[in-house]
Amino acid sequence: MADVQLQLSHVQVNVAVGEEVRPLLTDISLDVAPGDFVTVLGNNGAGKSTLFNAITGDKPLAGGTITLAGTEISRMAPEKRARLIARVFQDPKMGTAPRMSVAENLALATRRGQRLTLGSRKLRQQLPEFQKLAAQTGNGLDKALDKPTEQLSGGQRQALSLLMATMRQPELLLLDEHTAALDPHTSASIMALTEQIVAREKLTCLMITHQLEDALKYGNRLIVLDAGRIVADYDRAAKAKLTQADLLQYFG
Repeated sequence: MADVQLQLSHVQVNVAVGEEVRPLLTDISLDVAPGDFVTVLGNNGAGKSTLFNAITGDKPLAGGTITLAGTEISRMAPEKRARLIARVFQDPKMGTAPRMSVAENLALATRRGQRLTLGSRKLRQQLPEFQKLAAQTGNGLDKALDKPTEQLSGGQRQALSLLMATMRQPELLLLDEHTAALDPHTSASIMALTEQIVAREKLTCLMITHQLEDALKYGNRLIVLDAGRIVADYDRAAKAKLTQADLLQYFG
């Protein structure tokens, strides 16, 4: 397992619809190596978000196992998995505390997975580090450390969510269409920041996207889901040969 950071083995997720049980994920098996950056494509309802929810524990498994960094997490509570897994959502408001300042949000993120106490936050001592961290976004976030997060632009808030998710080097980073709510220019900026952080920190990352261009440009691997199954899995060499026209065949 040393060369496998994330392993899904015959994972099944069901949903009850009245008296009927319908599969959302069917026999999903996937090995992800340390440092892999995997883009995830599929139609609406293909199972992409369900896959992420199964990994985080927000959807219980009907069968199969999930192992992360050598530890089986299949029955681990979601809050315990959150110590290992960081997730950035489509909605910029979901990853931050709105009434807390940028600096306070970053301070909170430094203690992800730790028991919170009433002790001093030592916020002032951390400000130079936070300013340097925020400056890499290139969108003025470093000049807004004292500003309540609810006053930030969508791009600034999503950049903050990304910084918060990655500053303690999670065992797994899940990006759940994290640029979908942004305009094209801001989306490109966040994607460039994402690539920079993932490469620098050597993070293992899965990214759901509906942007075919981003799916082809970013990451070293691409998987396609359809009706709760993995129907295609392209490694770096195969992915490099793909075109958008090749990917459109999966969208009917």
